[in-house]
Amino acid sequence: MKRSSHRRRRARKAKSQPANYLPPGLEGGQYRPLKEAEVQRIHEAALSILERTGVQIAASECRDIMKKAGARVDAALDRVYIPRAMVETALQTVNKDVTLYSKDGRFDLHLRGKRVHLGTGGAAVHVLDLESGRVRHSRLRDLYDIGRLVETLDNIHFFLRPVVARDVGNDDIDINTFYACLAATNKHVMGGCYFPEKVAEIKKMGVMIAGSEEKFRARPFLSFNLCWMVSPLRFATETTETLTTAVRAGIPVSLVSAPQSGATAPASLVGTLVQVIAEELAGITYVQLLRPGHPTLMGGMPLVSDMRTGGMIGGTAELALMNAASAQMTQFYGLPIYSSSALTDSKTPDIQAGFEKGLTTAVVALAGAQYNHHSAGMLESMLTVAYEQYIIDDDINGQAMRLVRGLEVTEESLSLDVIHEVCYGEGHYLGHPQTLELMNSEYHYPHTVDRGARADWEKAGSLDMRERARQEARRLLKTHFSAIIPEAVDRRLRDEFNILLPREIMLPGSYS
Repeated sequence: MKRSSHRRRRARKAKSQPANYLPPGLEGGQYRPLKEAEVQRIHEAALSILERTGVQIAASECRDIMKKAGARVDAALDRVYIPRAMVETALQTVNKDVTLYSKDGRFDLHLRGKRVHLGTGGAAVHVLDLESGRVRHSRLRDLYDIGRLVETLDNIHFFLRPVVARDVGNDDIDINTFYACLAATNKHVMGGCYFPEKVAEIKKMGVMIAGSEEKFRARPFLSFNLCWMVSPLRFATETTETLTTAVRAGIPVSLVSAPQSGATAPASLVGTLVQVIAEELAGITYVQLLRPGHPTLMGGMPLVSDMRTGGMIGGTAELALMNAASAQMTQFYGLPIYSSSALTDSKTPDIQAGFEKGLTTAVVALAGAQYNHHSAGMLESMLTVAYEQYIIDDDINGQAMRLVRGLEVTEESLSLDVIHEVCYGEGHYLGHPQTLELMNSEYHYPHTVDRGARADWEKAGSLDMRERARQEARRLLKTHFSAIIPEAVDRRLRDEFNILLPREIMLPGSYS
């Protein structure tokens, strides 16, 4: 049978990649929790919220810009009412083809359409120590070491700062966070920025690493996730200033809005969705007023409460539903979404963590959410990370991406001639040329899952998946040291900024 050109390309790709490789950016969208008419109703409801209820914005440059563009301001209430025509104008100029770049070009994230990418995330304050297994405070060194793991893991596509460097003071935390991440991996780096005045420092670091202002502006390999919105419907004054500064500096941004159902949003899940879309549209409108077409991710990340306690929970079907619905809404606008998956409320990498992470990652990936953070490493409702969890979640992500890739029905894949040949020949398919050809492209092989016989498992020490992942994390940390930032550039960075991560720990043999 004649092989399709797509099949030929995929076969060649399979030969050049390891057997467990699935490319980032596969097209999702198979799962759609909302009907098209419901999407339109939620959109209209969000516009009504902005016109009728408005958003709270304190006296500021932001409020002045919104007023000048046509929003109605009630200064006594600090409320800004945004007409739907103003939102619709913003949606006409918004960038619908966002790319988040990597330093070396190998890991660029093309976020158009429903192309799925999975990466790290969070601002955890605790780490499960890889050796002792006990909880400790997160440190600057953790950012560097986790980044080194991520650099080696094919199914973690970007590096969003996963922990807070609790051993670094406020004056130095922003620049050192980005330095530790950029020194660890070539993949795109995203992080927060606590103070508006630090945006210029971070950009300067990016320019120094890129080699020039022009090169950095053409391919910015870092971006900001900014929680500019305090739900319900209130702009956070200082973070909005940081957002304004970042947009004017040409740095891509994610507009993070994370209302919690029953607490900072309605208990109705659909009501929470309406609120988060209204919040995001307000942010999109403001960014377009600042710089039309600026690369921006809608950061609607609705959270869910356990209504028995009021606490935020992550590993739930409701959270998966809400993030999938948010993805569907942003697809309606033609925009990329900063979404969330693989959250778990478990305190350790156990069975609960596995099923909660697998559920939420599969659902959100199948929904076609383009930029899914939290998809690796997180535990305890975003409070803690574990090194071994990154290894495990890389396997979970690989399986989710295999679901996203789906099935390809072609004349060749229908296998009519193959079935005929086997039935009139040897009676089995193991030795057939098609089997050998497809074994590395049709099937995904997790690296830490055990699929062998019990006797072999027992002979290897009867290790569970967590312990195998811990061993792999130790191996990678002891052996993988890439010279991400050249030594000469690193010296200039240390002369310019108060870099606290010792250069010595980046040398082979330094990890113990």
